[in-house]
Amino acid sequence: MKDLHFKDFFWNSDLTCTGGYDAIIQYLNEGKRTCKEMEDLMKARASIEEKYAKDLLGLSKKVCGHNEMNTLKRSLDMFKLKTEHVSLSHLQLAQTMREEAKKLEEFREKQRDAKKKIEQQMDTLHKNKSSQYKKTVDSKKTYEQKCRDKEEADQNANRNTNNTKHIEKLYSKAQQAKQNAEEADRIYYQNVTSLGKVRDEWLKEHVKACEMFERQAMERINFLRNVVWTHLNQLSQQCVTSDELYEEVRKSLEQCNVKEDIEHFVNLRRTGDKPPAPVMYENFYSGQRPPTAPPPSRLPPPVIRRGPLPDPTHNNREDTIYSTVQDTEYSVIHN
Repeated sequence: MKDLHFKDFFWNSDLTCTGGYDAIIQYLNEGKRTCKEMEDLMKARASIEEKYAKDLLGLSKKVCGHNEMNTLKRSLDMFKLKTEHVSLSHLQLAQTMREEAKKLEEFREKQRDAKKKIEQQMDTLHKNKSSQYKKTVDSKKTYEQKCRDKEEADQNANRNTNNTKHIEKLYSKAQQAKQNAEEADRIYYQNVTSLGKVRDEWLKEHVKACEMFERQAMERINFLRNVVWTHLNQLSQQCVTSDELYEEVRKSLEQCNVKEDIEHFVNLRRTGDKPPAPVMYENFYSGQRPPTAPPPSRLPPPVIRRGPLPDPTHNNREDTIYSTVQDTEYSVIHN
């Protein structure tokens, strides 16, 4: 398929029409607007990254796991440290985005200046072309009118008349009309020639302008494509960087040993390996503790029922029992 170029498809049948040229200029202006929009987008994204980085940095400074110890504390400290590193990487990303946006701005301004220079040249040519075309058209109208005047004068001079003075007068008018027609013809031809030169110069410059504008459009498309590509690479690299930093935290968490942390706490804060002795029952009357006694039962002591005490009012002598000594050898010892 044949390549399509600006210089081949933006002409107009009317010499004074600039429709094709205007279409190219509009396309370039829209491209410049796209560059500005992309530039603004990157600056806005850089501001977002910077704000996120600062918020993340502040978050990394907050107290987290201050009272923890041993392997878990090391993991939490690593987590805070890498969070800080992630925030710094986002801050660097914001700076890089601003640098890329600055490059895009410089590219846009460079194209604008080059385009403006060509536009000024072409505007001058368009004005000259329009002015010369108008002069040519006006001279053509004058030339045609003078030719009609000459024909009319010739016809009047060739009429049969017996008045000699009148004949001379008509002949003089015919001669004057002829001179006027020749002068108009000369001016008309001169204007046509000048218009041809202006047209040739305009054609040459129009082709050069189309080629230059086409190069600009190609450069802009390629530059914008590379800018977006680079921008996405930077975002992807940020994800990779963040994941690498988080991976270090994950490795630290793999070294977090639950049993070791428990043992560390026990060894560091231990208070003793023997529980307190039980509190024993002590009898107030015995004055001594049982050597070993089971802990007192929580049940109430059993109720021991005793017989009734004897009533002294019913004591009969007949009921009294006296002991007797039946041994004959028993004697009372007197002191």
